[in-house]
Amino acid sequence: MKRYVAVVEALSRLCGLSSMLLIAASTLVVSQMVFMRYFLGASTVWQTEFVVYAMIASTFIGAPYVLMHKGHVSVDLLPVMLGGNAKRALDVLAAGISLAFCALLAWSGWHYFHEALSKGWTTDTVWALPLWIPLLPLPLGGAILCLQYIAEIHKSWTATGGPRP
Repeated sequence: MKRYVAVVEALSRLCGLSSMLLIAASTLVVSQMVFMRYFLGASTVWQTEFVVYAMIASTFIGAPYVLMHKGHVSVDLLPVMLGGNAKRALDVLAAGISLAFCALLAWSGWHYFHEALSKGWTTDTVWALPLWIPLLPLPLGGAILCLQYIAEIHKSWTATGGPRP
């Protein structure tokens, strides 16, 4: 299981890097769009749509990395008060419920992605981007998030000694 955790954490770090690159690309495209519109007076066709889809993709793809670093918003008053095995059990329970939700999200996203891919759907814009491209980050990010939750459950379940950071 140590190998599983190491592989999943490496995959989550790759997701974090991908998310960072998507945010950087969005920043560059917005800058290019502003320059084109306001300084050259040219119209922009694809930039707004790209930025919206890239930021959404960044959110879904970056979620496993955020989970790995305990960056998701949580209320920890009860777990801190409980401490010890009760805290560990509560961590595992919360992660299990979150895992179930993320699995359902990934499964639903997969069906939507597959339908868009198999039916050749495109966006209703001038760019006409194939819709499977912006839909892919939902099942992909959700699946990797599920893998990271399994790793987090294992780490919580096997944790010994003092408090975890």
